[in-house]
Amino acid sequence: MISASGFLANGSDTFHATTSRTVEAALGHELPQLEIRFHDLAISAELVLASKQGKHDLPTLWNHAKTSFVGLCNRKHSVTKDIVHPVTGVLKPSTMTLVQPGTITYNGLTKAELQHRLPQFIAYTGQRDHHYHTLSVHEMLAFAHQCHGGAVVPRHVLDALVHGTSDENADAVRVLEALYAVYPDVVVQQLGLTNCKDTVVGNAMLRGVSGGERKRVTVGEMEFGMKPVSLLMKSAPGSTRLRRLTSSKPSKARLAI
Repeated sequence: MISASGFLANGSDTFHATTSRTVEAALGHELPQLEIRFHDLAISAELVLASKQGKHDLPTLWNHAKTSFVGLCNRKHSVTKDIVHPVTGVLKPSTMTLVQPGTITYNGLTKAELQHRLPQFIAYTGQRDHHYHTLSVHEMLAFAHQCHGGAVVPRHVLDALVHGTSDENADAVRVLEALYAVYPDVVVQQLGLTNCKDTVVGNAMLRGVSGGERKRVTVGEMEFGMKPVSLLMKSAPGSTRLRRLTSSKPSKARLAI
C-alpha cells in the first residue's frame, strides 16, 4: 500500500503526472478534459448614490425620524457601473485563469444542459468558510472524503481499466485503490496542513486554526470527487498561501477520474 508521503515524494506535479500516466495506460486513451468557453461576457452592477441631505443635522430623535421619512419618500439615485466589458475566451485544460459568471459552455454544452451534473465536474470555493468547528482538520477532510464515497473506487472507474496489458490494468487498480485510501492525507500534505491536522477547525466562538489555515481546509474539502475544474474566489489572501494553493492546479487538471 502506497502512503501519502510515497505519492508526494517527488512533489505534486510528479504525483499527478505519474498517476495519470498509469491510469491512461489502463484506459487506453487520455483522461477526459473539460474546456470552458465564455462568449460576450459582460457584468455590471447598479449602485445607489448616497445623499448628503440631513447629514450634518444634530443627532436628535426628531432629526433622525425626519431623515428616515424623507429617505423613504425621495427617489433613490443610482448609476450602473461596468465591472467586466464584453469579452470572449477559452479556458484550456491544465491552465489557470480568472473567469466571472456569464454565458459559458462546457465542452460545447450549456449550463442548462448540464444543470444537474455540473457539480460533478466543477468545484467552487467561495469566500465564506462553513465547517463543523469541533472537528479537527484531518477529521474535516476525512468527512468530506466520505461524502464522496470514501476509500471505495467507483465501480465505473474500475470497469474502465481493462484496455491495457494485464500488468498495466492491475497497476492502475492498485494505484487508485491506494490513492483513495489515503487521499485525505495527500490533501493535508499538499495544502501544508500537516502541523495543524489534529487541531480543531474552530470558529469565531471556539479557538482553532488560523484564518488562512481554515481557508485551506475549505479548499481541501473541494478537492474530493476528482473534479477537473476548481474555481476559487479570493481564496488565499497573501502571495505565499496563494502559491501553495494553486501550485498543483495545472497538473491536477490531468488527474480527474
